[in-house]
Amino acid sequence: MKKLDFKTLKLRPFDLQRFAETLEAVQGKRIIYLYRMLADAATKDAKSIAFSTENENSLSRDADVTQTKSGPIRTPGAVETEISLTSVMAKGDDMIDKIKQAVIDGSVVELWEVNLDEEGSTDNAGKFKATYYQGFVTELTLSSSAEDATEISMTYGPNGTGATGYATVTDEQQELASYVFKDTAKESA
Repeated sequence: MKKLDFKTLKLRPFDLQRFAETLEAVQGKRIIYLYRMLADAATKDAKSIAFSTENENSLSRDADVTQTKSGPIRTPGAVETEISLTSVMAKGDDMIDKIKQAVIDGSVVELWEVNLDEEGSTDNAGKFKATYYQGFVTELTLSSSAEDATEISMTYGPNGTGATGYATVTDEQQELASYVFKDTAKESA
């Protein structure tokens, strides 16, 4: 039997180093989530929840299996999206109160998942790559132990799979995602 190698197959070895030099990892703190009650869309900007520690966006699709004489076949169902947030509770964060009321009322909440490392160009200059959702907060949990900071966890269930585009993110919203350097001199108004 003939031995196969890169020369025989006329393949070039994969240049992993060149590949690694062109890509950069996106740090978790550079993915932010902004929220707004749909009822406030005409009057308020979206807001992030302060002290977010972890976010998760999960897609799943159930499939039915039908046994045939030739073997099983799968019929895929609809795609379901679920977004989870964990955050340390901040004093005076009114967004948590609004989200709690939205859970009670069954109000629609808008959510933007924004990647601050992918800035737009030309038509989208000054904006960042984002996915927009409308849906419902299906679970809100407040955990307060004797020794740790109070934690908020929530689960968001969007309608559909979201729409991709570019979103405006203010300097204030970006500051919540990471500290911005400040000088030691007093700030001018």
